[in-house]
Amino acid sequence: MSQLDVHPADQTNEWYAVYTRHQHEKSVAENLLGRGLEVFLPVYDSLRQWNDRKKRLSLPLFPCYVFFRGDHEPRVKVLSTPGVHSIVGFAGHPAPIDRSQIDAIRLAVESHYRVEPHPFLRQGDRVRVRVGPLAGVEGILLRKRGFDRLILSADLLQKSVSVEVDALSIERIAGAASAR
Repeated sequence: MSQLDVHPADQTNEWYAVYTRHQHEKSVAENLLGRGLEVFLPVYDSLRQWNDRKKRLSLPLFPCYVFFRGDHEPRVKVLSTPGVHSIVGFAGHPAPIDRSQIDAIRLAVESHYRVEPHPFLRQGDRVRVRVGPLAGVEGILLRKRGFDRLILSADLLQKSVSVEVDALSIERIAGAASAR
């Protein structure tokens, strides 16, 4: 695994994200770097198979997003970069990303562990097991002592049970409201 992660100048501790055109993450990262910003584009290796061959590709962990930090008002510098749609934010203002989250992603990418994208899940989300002996079973996701657990309920009895599940075997149920 590799990544584009360059530190021209540690001008601010705030990390931000830009939303890019589809498959323009690498060119946006290089352009932002050329404009004097620190850039982080976490990638993972993926083996893709076509009819006639297999090829190992380096793909972004967060498709259509590039992380950056730099001067305090990077709007013009960033928004004028080819391939950039917008800076991720709220109410027209760029929203900083918690540095600990960026650091955790960087550590994971730099480790020897296999890193790959995964659908965003939060505790309380309604989920369905995709594979294994519980395939098709639906419940509520709970994290307890570092493990993912599926909560199954018997509404009439007002009782529930929890079963440990592999996070890679579950998917969020589309359109289901979370139980928070």
